[in-house]
Amino acid sequence: MARSKLNRIVKDRRVIILAICVVIALIAINPNPWREEAVIKAVDKGSAAETAGLRPEQRIISIDGQQVKNIEDVTRLTSNLKINDTITIETKNAFYKVKAKPKSNESNEAEGIGIIAANAPKTKIKTGLDLRGGIRILLKPETKISKTDLELIKENINRRVNIYGLSDVVVRDASDISGNQYIMVEIAGITEKEVREFVSKQGKFEAKVGNTSVFKGNDVIEVCRSAQCSGIDVRSGGCGAASAADWACPFYFTISLSQEAAQRQAEATKNLAVIEGYLSEKLYLYLDDELVDQLNIGESLKGEPAVSIQISGSGFATTENTATKAAIQEMKKLQTILITGSLPVKLTVERADSISPILGKGFVKNALLTALIATGAVTIILLIAYRKLAVAIPIMITSLTEVYLMLGAAAIIGWNIDLAAIAGIIAAVGTGVNDQIIITDEALKGGARKLYSWKEKIKSAFSVIFGAYFTNLFAMLPLFVIGAGMLRGFALTTIIGMTVGVFITRPAYAKIVEILTEEK
Repeated sequence: MARSKLNRIVKDRRVIILAICVVIALIAINPNPWREEAVIKAVDKGSAAETAGLRPEQRIISIDGQQVKNIEDVTRLTSNLKINDTITIETKNAFYKVKAKPKSNESNEAEGIGIIAANAPKTKIKTGLDLRGGIRILLKPETKISKTDLELIKENINRRVNIYGLSDVVVRDASDISGNQYIMVEIAGITEKEVREFVSKQGKFEAKVGNTSVFKGNDVIEVCRSAQCSGIDVRSGGCGAASAADWACPFYFTISLSQEAAQRQAEATKNLAVIEGYLSEKLYLYLDDELVDQLNIGESLKGEPAVSIQISGSGFATTENTATKAAIQEMKKLQTILITGSLPVKLTVERADSISPILGKGFVKNALLTALIATGAVTIILLIAYRKLAVAIPIMITSLTEVYLMLGAAAIIGWNIDLAAIAGIIAAVGTGVNDQIIITDEALKGGARKLYSWKEKIKSAFSVIFGAYFTNLFAMLPLFVIGAGMLRGFALTTIIGMTVGVFITRPAYAKIVEILTEEK
């Protein structure tokens, strides 16, 4: 009899759908509890590591031939270096020679090699700053700005952060109930002092021909971003095969310069030679004194004080579709760089919070302990209430499955699991247990409804469940739409959890409890 019930459960389509979703979540989460590596999260500007070529997100395999399993190994093998000491850092794809530098010209002590490392993640689940530590900064525009300008500022902050050698960066817009606009920047593994200034400042942009400065941010009057004067350049034939294996897609957009900048450019280019249709010097673009791109200058601009200039380039990839996407991405990058020095509004730091990773580890430990205690308490209560393991155990297994599916959904969409998300998971699980109790009560303690069929009982239970679902959904949507930061995280996680439960786990639970509790 038990085997027969198990076969019926396994073959039910609702249970099969649940199993498929669990497998998808497993693939998305990609658990690897045995991974022992350290990963570079940030590289200090001008440090020995940056000079050697190390970059964020590289995984450290060994240092001086000694295997690296965690950040403690990185600290042990890179500390106590003397000036000019050289260590060899092996990453997944290359070896780097890092030579220790003095702290200053007068110092006889060596500074650190200039990296911030962390233990390599064991899953694809991203954790928020509350759990891994870092800095969260809330920026407020000085005046209300358009959606287009808001996106531009977010792109600018992302690009500037990348230039400073930082990874694990989240830049998103937010608002409050009063309609105030904000930009929230979260950066893991860095201190407030290091990040506050360069995130909030408007930026320094400069374009040079050779060593001559021809225009700066304030000289760029307009950068075209509309379809009328930017996009894939079909006038030159559009995308085409660059080689047997590659496609190339040309793009273009126009910019307008001040008359003074146009004149400086004319003076800087009038004596340059022409080589195959281009001038012998390139136009170099600097952001915060860092070279970020370089462009060829067409011969038609030689000595010409042109105030309207067309910027062009190409994107390359193995297919036409991906080459088109690469071209659009490269075009947007250049547009952002050219606008950087003349952002439409000044940003002020409204709030800055530094979070210690030690607190996050302690919270996770306490949360897991609390979850185990709560699970045990709920199981005991269900056993007392129903006196059937066939009811209590499926409820707890279903709740744990819901948590796993929520984590899988977070991994798929790239949502960070932070304190707010954990609160949303708890709320969703609590709602799920309540719904499963409603299903069980309708099935086992229906009074006059005992005369009804199982189908009628489950239909009655789900009418209550769907009513509660839509009530909670409409309560959460305003928090998600207008909420800032943690409110939005709580709302999104709760919505995902309730949706997963109502449409996937609870129908499967209803069928499982029906089969397990039916009489001969």
